[in-house]
Amino acid sequence: MLSQPKNIREDISRRSWTVAIGLFVLGACVIYRIFYIQHFGQYKGKPWLQYMSRTVRIDTIQAMRGNIYSNDGSLMATSLPYFEVSIDPTVSDSTYFYSRVDSLATLFARTFGQRTREEYRRDLVFSRKEFEKNDRRGNRNIRLLKRKITYREYNIILNQSFKGYVIDKKDGTKKPVQWKGWPFFRRFAYTGRSRGGKLTITYERYNPFGSLAERTIGDLDKKTKRGLFGLEASYDKKLAGTPGVGLFRVLDDQTFMPNEDDEGLQPINGLDLYTTLDVNFQDIAETALRNTLKRYQASHGCVIVMEVPTGEIRAIANLSRDADSSYRETYNYALAGLGNPGSTFKLPTMLAALEEGLPMQRVYHTGNGIAKYNTAVIRDTKKVGHGDITAQQVFEKSSNVGIHLVMKDYFYGKADKYVGYLKRFHLRQPTGIQMKGEPEPRIRIPSDKRWSRTSLTYMSYGYESELTPLQMLSFYNAIANDGYWVRPMIVKQVKQADEIIQEIIPFRSEERIASENSLRKARVLLEGVVDHGTATNIKSVYYKIAGKTGTAQKLVNGRYVEGLYNTSFIGYFPADQPRYSCLIMVDSPRGFSMEQLYAGSVAAPVFKEVTDRIIGYDIKMHPPIPKQKNKMTEMQKQLQAGQAEDLRIVAEEMDIDAPVNVNGWVEAKKDKEGVKWENRDADPNKIPNLKGMTLRDALYLLENHGFKVSYTGKGKVVEYEYKAGAYSLILK
Repeated sequence: MLSQPKNIREDISRRSWTVAIGLFVLGACVIYRIFYIQHFGQYKGKPWLQYMSRTVRIDTIQAMRGNIYSNDGSLMATSLPYFEVSIDPTVSDSTYFYSRVDSLATLFARTFGQRTREEYRRDLVFSRKEFEKNDRRGNRNIRLLKRKITYREYNIILNQSFKGYVIDKKDGTKKPVQWKGWPFFRRFAYTGRSRGGKLTITYERYNPFGSLAERTIGDLDKKTKRGLFGLEASYDKKLAGTPGVGLFRVLDDQTFMPNEDDEGLQPINGLDLYTTLDVNFQDIAETALRNTLKRYQASHGCVIVMEVPTGEIRAIANLSRDADSSYRETYNYALAGLGNPGSTFKLPTMLAALEEGLPMQRVYHTGNGIAKYNTAVIRDTKKVGHGDITAQQVFEKSSNVGIHLVMKDYFYGKADKYVGYLKRFHLRQPTGIQMKGEPEPRIRIPSDKRWSRTSLTYMSYGYESELTPLQMLSFYNAIANDGYWVRPMIVKQVKQADEIIQEIIPFRSEERIASENSLRKARVLLEGVVDHGTATNIKSVYYKIAGKTGTAQKLVNGRYVEGLYNTSFIGYFPADQPRYSCLIMVDSPRGFSMEQLYAGSVAAPVFKEVTDRIIGYDIKMHPPIPKQKNKMTEMQKQLQAGQAEDLRIVAEEMDIDAPVNVNGWVEAKKDKEGVKWENRDADPNKIPNLKGMTLRDALYLLENHGFKVSYTGKGKVVEYEYKAGAYSLILK
């Protein structure tokens, strides 16, 4: 009779339970073993936990921080290795210790000079005897130098060669040998270990260009080694890398030596940043700013230079006055310095009005330069006023009364429409640059508690609004960029060695901030400021500048103080083909008459100095020289004789119409048709006529024939003399 089939489901269930119980028992055994080792297990006669806590510990291994580069690959921040030098006198045996301690003391005294040979030897021997006396207990980390050593000094300790000899145990003869490395620090080939010498690596941040762009590049916290500000803080995670993990021998309560038998988990070095900064642009900006700040004894200032189509920042300088009247980078005003923009904010007001249909030639009656609206008193800087001026002149002459009248015509009673334009102009939100610390713009809107009937009046010429210099420059840059707003960027690549990890693409708005017609008129307004407005002093005959001056009274204890100004100039160049936009801000200039403290006298000249030097430096901005066909006479002036093949190459490169249709050594001959080339004597045993040849050709011929040659003068050979087996050449 056939047997009944087994229930397969029950069989599978029974097997699963068997495996589960087995795994549970195995896990319980592992947990029990761990518990037993931690609390009852012993190693070298001591509880394991006590031995581990006093002898070995797990600690992190510092990773090397990534580098920061400029736009052309110049190194702007890097980490340099430094080493703390110490020794554990308990590692080596007595024979080795006492036979090498004199040599080690001599080397340290001779190389570093911090202590004498006798002092080094005394301290080392004393430490060793204390260990032997106290059953090898106590401080096992003896600092040999007060300072950390450089990588060059580190290499000396590990790689300096020494010659000596060893005695052969078989026959007792001396055999010469060569060692590499100092005693106790020397690593032996068969173990890879030292005899107690310890070189603990630490990395310290170093900026090859010193304080250049110091606030933008940033710095590290001395204790945590994390980024404090600037790019060091903004890209801290990428720059920092990943620390490793390894076993360390405990030498004292605060000192640990890597366990040389343990490979550990090696650290991963940080990524490198490639910025958009140009070192030369940065130097130009800082130099011009510093000179002006010193001249006017100003409080602080900043300069930003940005590439128009991409938003790449080429320079960002920030200087503040110290107690000793020197200037250095202590705060990033360009990125985080909120303030009233002053008259530079008249451009957004005018552009909004142009979008509403404002005619450029509409006349406004500004009178004697004083007007009242509700509780607001509006004054022009020109004491007698500007009288009747057009809308274009309102902007060029920077009339506060005029811009108030423009605002009154188009936006009084329509505040929401005006602030809507500001949002469209990207003035109500941060730029989103790749750096921490940018604040939100403070633009009042009708729903704000502090909104009043005069808010639009003051906002029209740059008050009751606070923006950073970078936010204002971004708006002007959009005008230069045919209306397309681009996000300012300062990092373009993140790399690991030569591998690109992240490529940052410039962001450009899909739509223009205003119509093409309004943008064209806005550019005319900006050019007019320099051509016949408040900045005629920076007009150049070599290139066109477009921009706007801004002078804002400073707010002190809730009141605006006359004579205390924040001056600025924002523009772009060359105006006909904008390549760079630039902002200059100088805060609280002093020491001159009030009229000389306005932006046209303080900030605008800095703009001109920066742009002049940038145009002189950036050859891409120079117009190409038209190529002209050189005539035969030019060829004859420069080249009178030589090898035909060489002359053909020169004629082709210089685009000279002078066909060389003969070969060998040739010379230029005049005839009725002009100049033609004729062969000189080509007999290899005879020297051809040297007149008209370059020194190089003459030397080649004469020295190949075995003659000695001397010469005087510069240019071509005009005379030569042969005497006693030598040629004497006269060049002219």
